[in-house]
Amino acid sequence: MARLARVLVTNDDGINAPGLEVLERVAEALADEVIVVAPEVNQSGAGHSLTLRHPLRVRSMAERRFAVDGTPTDCVTLAIHHILKGQKVDLVLSGVNRGSNLADDVTYSGTVAAAMEATLLGLRAIALSQVCEDRRPTRWATAEHWGRRVVERCLDLGPEDGWAGDVLLNVNFPDRAAASVRGVRVTRQGQRAPGEALVERIDPRGEPYVWIGGLRGEEHHAAGTDLAAVAEGFVSVTPVHLDLTHHASLERLRDDLED
Repeated sequence: MARLARVLVTNDDGINAPGLEVLERVAEALADEVIVVAPEVNQSGAGHSLTLRHPLRVRSMAERRFAVDGTPTDCVTLAIHHILKGQKVDLVLSGVNRGSNLADDVTYSGTVAAAMEATLLGLRAIALSQVCEDRRPTRWATAEHWGRRVVERCLDLGPEDGWAGDVLLNVNFPDRAAASVRGVRVTRQGQRAPGEALVERIDPRGEPYVWIGGLRGEEHHAAGTDLAAVAEGFVSVTPVHLDLTHHASLERLRDDLED
């Protein structure tokens, strides 16, 4: 793999997130220049949202390191069109997210959304997430070891190998020590049953509120899915296509609906 000239690193956990530091080190091992543009605060669950109703501010934290008071999508947009205007970016890395982005998570994930925005802008992009349990230390060493390995392999791929221009790669590392990871599996997106974890409480002023908790239901670890791979101790790599059209329905709907 030839060394890259410039890599953009972003996330949705915020500019001070430990996973961002992990991904910076991965990028520095691969590129001559690493630019970090990340949200000022945690933007988990922001999805592919773009700020349109108020101006965005960019704060320089250090050389080649910037915080944006917006979403992960905002960060990629400002990085390419403002901070790095006119400068070539070879790769965009998003993460490393604390927690998985598996199955239906990709529709909510700001981590995946940042990679999606980069792909829409014509750049190769990879989203990376470390599976973890809330009450246990996050295994950042696993993400760092396997992250570099997976990204290096991916960079040797082209359209003829399965990484087309309208595809981003969604990578999830299992919650186990790096030496215990069983390898890499290329997977399809899994599916979870809907959950109903809403917390209803009364605030100190006597007003009711609802807090959205984990809306993840029972997981179906079907063979070949990202859920199954990670549960079995593999790194999951899922190609995510920007075309959301359900092509199997296209012709049927044309026959039924078109005049």
